[in-house]
Amino acid sequence: MERIAIISGLRTPMAKAGGKFKTLQADTLGSKLIREVMLRSPVKFGEVDEVIIGNVAQPIHAANIARVIALRAGFSEATPAITVHRNCASGMEAITTAAARIHAGEGKVYLCGGVESMSNIPLVYNQKMTALFGQLSKSKTAFDQFRALLGFRPTFLKPVVGLMSGLTDPVSGLLMGSTAEVLARDFGISREEQDRFSLESHKKATEAKKSGRFSQESMAVIYNDFKGSLLDFDDGIREGQTLEKLAHLRPFFDKRNGTVTAGNSSQITDAAAAVVVMGEGEAKKRGLTPLGYLTDYSYAGLDPKRMGLGPVFATRELFDQTGLSMQDIELVEINEAFAAQVIACLKAFDSSTFAETHFGDSEAVGAIDPEILNVNGGAIALGHPVGMTGTRLILSLLHELRNRHLQRGLATLCIGGGQGAALLLEVE
Repeated sequence: MERIAIISGLRTPMAKAGGKFKTLQADTLGSKLIREVMLRSPVKFGEVDEVIIGNVAQPIHAANIARVIALRAGFSEATPAITVHRNCASGMEAITTAAARIHAGEGKVYLCGGVESMSNIPLVYNQKMTALFGQLSKSKTAFDQFRALLGFRPTFLKPVVGLMSGLTDPVSGLLMGSTAEVLARDFGISREEQDRFSLESHKKATEAKKSGRFSQESMAVIYNDFKGSLLDFDDGIREGQTLEKLAHLRPFFDKRNGTVTAGNSSQITDAAAAVVVMGEGEAKKRGLTPLGYLTDYSYAGLDPKRMGLGPVFATRELFDQTGLSMQDIELVEINEAFAAQVIACLKAFDSSTFAETHFGDSEAVGAIDPEILNVNGGAIALGHPVGMTGTRLILSLLHELRNRHLQRGLATLCIGGGQGAALLLEVE
């Protein structure tokens, strides 16, 4: 298949949920970012065939958020837009959906990305309170309303936390962090291993921040127009993080016997990212030099209780499709949903027993050299805005391949509900 040229792209800074971007709804944050992406792009607004945006917690006030974002960003009414949702891979799904459309001849140029405002995932009335409201609305007399109110109990006001519901798999009944606890037990991963991995994520992200590495891919965002307040860095990075500080945190998902804490889990974050894509032939015809190329991709399914192993399943399928192996990969980005999850993936990638059990193959998928993994840190330090992360991984990996004069990289992540995604990326 023709390679998909990723012409250009940007992301916003990653802001801790409840912090600097808390007043920016996802559609506002996304439109700020996409307007800037298009203004910096060699492609004009009118040349884009469709806008495709990944988003998980779609706001009730902006149905088909991609369309709202596109119009507010400056696209004309004639440009269609679609929102896609594949949980943590939504930002990748936007790009691979565009790739499929290009390969099918349905269009030539697409604006793709992902956005998430985890600050604005709402609290919801529980079923008892909702039923009471419904009963009140149907009451025809004041006496009927009074009788309905007699059934009210203070417990009716206990809200359903949208964020917690969204991070709970309805099939397995497990919070995403609880699936990480499953992997920690399966692979014998200690609390100290997880904390050491987390510390390294913050160290690498700190170095990348100080060197200006992240400025290549991100833009500043004004988050308070009245005050002119601006964020131009990822504010979740803890430059003074230590093992001692991490060790003091209590397990969050299994308080009695667990090892997964807030410190060795990805941060809850607000951010957006987007790229302009087209076929390689179209890019050459326009005389454009792309940031890089999407060569191939794969999605795979697995046990929802062990969803964190998704990168292993998807990467194996990708290697089967392409005939490549881990030895052909020069840089790897695995989303750091949880330290235990990434460590489990590294063990599974290198295990012939795992390959035999799950794939009927006597050879391991392939060991990953720690020196080429998440070289600028990951979601433990930066955050994991679920709808946006997939696009960020692609953008970051392409920039780093270019910086290091390397050619081929792998971007992969686990997906809540028991899936994995793996994308093969290249630069010239």
